[in-house]
Amino acid sequence: MQLNNYIGGSWQSTEGADYTAVINPANGEQLAEVRLSTKEDVDLAVQAAKKAQKKWVLVPAPKRADFLYEIGRVMKERKEHLAQVLTKEMGKVIEEARGEVQEGIDMAFYMAGEGRRLFGETVPSELQDKFAMSVRAPIGVVGLITPWNFPVAIATWKSFPAIVAGNTFIWKPATETPMMAYEMALIFDEVGLPSGVANIVFGSGSEVGTAMIEHPDVRVISFTGSTETGRHVAELGGRHLKKVSLEMGGKNAVIVMEDADIDLAVEGILWSAFGTAGQRCTACSRVIVHKDVKKELEQKLVEAMEGLTIGDGLDESVKVGPIINQQALEKVQSYIRIGTEEGAKLLAGGRLLTEGALAKGHYVEPTLFTDVKWDSRLAQEEIFGPVVSLIEVADLDEAIDVNNSVKYGLSSSIFSRDINKAFRAQRDLDTGIVYVNAGTTGAEIHLPFGGTKGTGNGHRDSGVAALDVFTEWKSIYVDYSGKLQRAQIDTD
Repeated sequence: MQLNNYIGGSWQSTEGADYTAVINPANGEQLAEVRLSTKEDVDLAVQAAKKAQKKWVLVPAPKRADFLYEIGRVMKERKEHLAQVLTKEMGKVIEEARGEVQEGIDMAFYMAGEGRRLFGETVPSELQDKFAMSVRAPIGVVGLITPWNFPVAIATWKSFPAIVAGNTFIWKPATETPMMAYEMALIFDEVGLPSGVANIVFGSGSEVGTAMIEHPDVRVISFTGSTETGRHVAELGGRHLKKVSLEMGGKNAVIVMEDADIDLAVEGILWSAFGTAGQRCTACSRVIVHKDVKKELEQKLVEAMEGLTIGDGLDESVKVGPIINQQALEKVQSYIRIGTEEGAKLLAGGRLLTEGALAKGHYVEPTLFTDVKWDSRLAQEEIFGPVVSLIEVADLDEAIDVNNSVKYGLSSSIFSRDINKAFRAQRDLDTGIVYVNAGTTGAEIHLPFGGTKGTGNGHRDSGVAALDVFTEWKSIYVDYSGKLQRAQIDTD
């Protein structure tokens, strides 16, 4: 199976194209070949999107929303098929894959509802016989760059608000996970989304991503990925005066206070740290634990980790799937070595799994370190794998300071039965998302998603806030006085 670009409502010719393999990380099986596109391919997509946008912007927003309702309906009908494809190409366990597809379905229906809102403002004018209001205006052609770890959810966070707001888009999915983009193109086609509204160009970030950012007719870039790459996107986009929305890395912490429900905290930590094999920007990578309950938490975590089954995510009994590829696996290995070299104590895991049914995949045991120093590399740098560091603290103030010590600011969590501690934590934790008595992951689509510091640049995915990325504010004044009235001057 060859995956080719979807441009202007049709599949692009294969003549002269280069391809790379799409590999199932669970067993090394080749699933497909995906096109490695060029700058010229991007230009074709932009031209198609630019042509389509002139007509799409004139479609009333409630009618644009009708296409999202249809997309959501078809996704719901195909939920199990989409989940199976997702698990094969990305590796996450099937239960999580179903949840991710559901997130896309939810986003379709949620953003479709915005087609009858897209609220602006009406305000009183300071002058007589004058009307003042603001409205959201579409921007034009937008570029979407999405990662491999959530190949459909994040794409819907970006594409659906762009669609309902009246934009057209070019989507560059990750080369590791192009099959979900192919499936979504089939759905766009089936529901009759007008040609050129949605365009998919496969290929590398250095070639396709750069061409999108540099193209003069692409007005917005929405990027999710690593902080290092996001910084480059921001620099390049800034030179071209693009609006750039960035959602990047995280080094998320679960705080466990002395009055916490320890069993509940263990459940939250396991789900946050080892779901998606730790390959989430919201994954729990640090556990900041009060000294009075450190030993109990360690013991219960180790016991719970022993019950985690590892393997192919299509097996319903498996709880932890593979790492996406060999390069990522080697990065996780390197941080396990770093933790040992820094003097942290390895409590559980740490080994590669290379025997039997796991031999052809990319697997590492869920790993737990304790006695980790708050300022060590293990506790400061994003690993993007199933590796957790336990850091001991004496009180809530120290816990908050340790949480805020990293360069990232995506998600944080506190387990406590004390409402005063919970509210102090909500106020003082420097992250875009705060959980109380839950893990660090599992965001709902109707609230903003994103973070502070090295995690983002002030924009948000999901919720109404996502519309801010894909719209411009236009202020409109209607003076029906029949004479020239000058604001701030003719007010007396």
